[in-house]
Amino acid sequence: MGKIIFYEDRNFQGHSHECSSDCADLHAFFNRCNSIRVESGCFMVYERPNYMGNQFYLKRGEYSDNQGVIGMNDCVSSCRMIPQYQGSYRMRLYERFDMSGKAHELLEDCPNLQEHISMSDFNSCSVTDGHWLLYDQPNYQGRVYYLRPGEYRRYSEWGGVSPTIGSIRRITDFN
Repeated sequence: MGKIIFYEDRNFQGHSHECSSDCADLHAFFNRCNSIRVESGCFMVYERPNYMGNQFYLKRGEYSDNQGVIGMNDCVSSCRMIPQYQGSYRMRLYERFDMSGKAHELLEDCPNLQEHISMSDFNSCSVTDGHWLLYDQPNYQGRVYYLRPGEYRRYSEWGGVSPTIGSIRRITDFN
């Protein structure tokens, strides 16, 4: 089980709310969030309710100032716990919408998709095994998107603002 604590003020001060599961709307528990402590597990936090908007990946640790440490403002509106996973990892990226066109299968991390498969624009994907993070820039930089097992028929379904993917990483650290 994971455990995350949200604090209204920086440096773990002010009103707090503890969470150990997915929460689609955190507004009932606090008005703003300026620091976060992840006591166990991994989480994605989102700027908007229902797992929408900018996403931020957090693993165990202390984030004393959201703005300075992770680049997130005080609008934390939803969170998703990333379940522990042990096993193989597999995903397929597709050139076109609805899992059509040229496909590329990934089983490992890829720090630079353009160099690895000579493409960086993908409009859909299918995650068969494992939990993944997609980044819009190479070397695990830029906007991040969480993908759990399932089909994503359009890049907007994983929260993407464009079909460009620069790098992909498996989520393997659950401490």
